[in-house]
Amino acid sequence: MDNFKNTDFNALARSQTSIQMKMRLLALAHFQDGKSRTQIAQFLKVSRTSVNKWVHVYLTEGLAGLQEKPRTGRPTFISTKQRAQLADYIEKRASSAQGGRLTGAHIHTYLVQYVQADRHAVVIMDGAGWHTDGIADEFNNVSLIKLPPYSPELNSIE
Repeated sequence: MDNFKNTDFNALARSQTSIQMKMRLLALAHFQDGKSRTQIAQFLKVSRTSVNKWVHVYLTEGLAGLQEKPRTGRPTFISTKQRAQLADYIEKRASSAQGGRLTGAHIHTYLVQYVQADRHAVVIMDGAGWHTDGIADEFNNVSLIKLPPYSPELNSIE
């Protein structure tokens, strides 16, 4: 606890580049100043649960426990080389004379044209009138499966 009292969390927060780490350190600075966890949460506009977790992690693991942990999740579907090509495209497009505004549609078009993804999608549809057979004709990597007319065990809405 002596280390907690002697640590300058505000200075540490100023030296951080990660916004998440800055928030954690600012929460600890307020906690060090005697503010309640509820006050800290309201001031920083975060949940009290987050403040509780940050204080607990610091008190049990120190500053190392506050560092960002590797996240799990779906791996990216483009390679490192393709990601560099996409970044180059975005950079060139942003600094071109024609304009710098990029939308998701521009990036999607680029990905469709230049990134070959070996993926196949299966779409399960019910018998709604707007779910026509030709809905996926323009995609060669999509398969459609139509549900039987009455199948409550297969359709969660029913």
